[in-house]
Amino acid sequence: MTAAALTTTPTTPTTTVLQGGHVILANRVAPDHDVLICDGRIAAVEPTRERTPSPTCEVLDARGCYVTPGIIDIHSDYVENVASPRPSVVMDLRGALYSVDRSLVMHGITTIYHSLSIYQNGMFDHKPIRQYKNVSQLIDHINALRAAETLDHLIRHRLHVRVELDAIDLVSQIEAWLLEGKVDLLSFMDHTPGQGQYRDLKIYAETLKSYNGALSDEDVQGLVETRQAAKKLTMSQIEHLSLLAREHEVAVASHDDDCQETLEFIWKLGATISEFPTSLEVARSAQELGMHTIAGAPNVLLGYSHSGNLSARESVRAGATDVLCSDYYPAAMLKAVFELQRTVGIDLAAAFALVTLNPARAVGIDDELGEIAVGKKADLLLVRELPGRAGEPALPLVEEVFVEGRSVFRTTYPVLQHPALVTEQAERDASELQDRHDLCNQQNLCNQQSQQNLHDDQRQQQDQQNLHDDQQQQDQRQPPPAAADVTRTESAA
Repeated sequence: MTAAALTTTPTTPTTTVLQGGHVILANRVAPDHDVLICDGRIAAVEPTRERTPSPTCEVLDARGCYVTPGIIDIHSDYVENVASPRPSVVMDLRGALYSVDRSLVMHGITTIYHSLSIYQNGMFDHKPIRQYKNVSQLIDHINALRAAETLDHLIRHRLHVRVELDAIDLVSQIEAWLLEGKVDLLSFMDHTPGQGQYRDLKIYAETLKSYNGALSDEDVQGLVETRQAAKKLTMSQIEHLSLLAREHEVAVASHDDDCQETLEFIWKLGATISEFPTSLEVARSAQELGMHTIAGAPNVLLGYSHSGNLSARESVRAGATDVLCSDYYPAAMLKAVFELQRTVGIDLAAAFALVTLNPARAVGIDDELGEIAVGKKADLLLVRELPGRAGEPALPLVEEVFVEGRSVFRTTYPVLQHPALVTEQAERDASELQDRHDLCNQQNLCNQQSQQNLHDDQRQQQDQQNLHDDQQQQDQRQPPPAAADVTRTESAA
């Protein structure tokens, strides 16, 4: 191939049609509908019909798929796990971000808010990835990705700066990041033991020891006392940063709200998001103040909070959670949507809103992203369900991802492309399940027969013992022979 051929721009369709899918709209599921994409935006959503592909119109078969908005994750520290696969090791940060880029798209996340923590000192000193120099470099790399959006990476990268209240020497740097337009979400958090996420000191101690197994109880107690005595940002400093964020159209969030007083304090400073409220009462209070409430998608899958706080399923069931985030496990986002439909019974459109439209509204990007509507950017997913085996629920999988109308990820499983294979697999699964059932019944019958034989043996032994006991009792009741009879017997002898 010549150099000229390499530089020739291929003819690309101006319109892409996702045909015949179950389209997840903001408030309902529209089965057998087509989504038309033109110039990176959604041009139409209409009932499916026959369409003829052409050089200017690409038609993709979406039958059997859910066509959904791209997932928006506004709280994720996943990049820390990739950049620092061991607590004492930090890998190439730019390379780690590109690895995260490829991993997140596979899970259907098209917009990610990397949640980077700003600490002065404390429980995370032993994790180099959370040291200021590494966090600062990550922020610069994230900003570079955003500047090159849709060019040399797959999804949208944004920055969520999490400010620990002990970061008293870093206020000017946080201010600079806000003024430079590098921050997309700002949250304030307080991990002081005895309140918030760690109001239970036992859980705090267990967390510390999980990070550093060499810590003794005395070490933990010393860290608790140090953390509780640490200086914190003043009210005026928090107010200043919050005001600066809002002036630059950056949403402000609180973290681990555990009481009405804490909630109202941060709300008065302009916070519109309550991350991980620790109780149902606090979550409802946050909503009454007009705040968006966030729970973790891993919490949904686990069925409980790993910190012993509010159950996400319980909160969703009560209508007290508006947004789900991946927190530390991106694969949980899509799975949590279907898990909530299955276990809580909420409508699939409402479940998807928790990871698409609602987070977009919370951070103020819903004018462009978060739903399948005419004029919005075409960040879309094709999702199929892999049939469950032996009674297990189906597994939702991302088959294709579009970011601004471009296909950036595509994969498939042969079983999903051939209905006969699906039927065949289902029959094998049903046969396997029946075999297990028959084997179980056979085992139960064997167990019952063994129990019956044992019972019969025990009964026979008992009967024999009873006869023996009766004979002994009868012998004991017979009187001994009289003395005269004994004398006559002896004389006769």
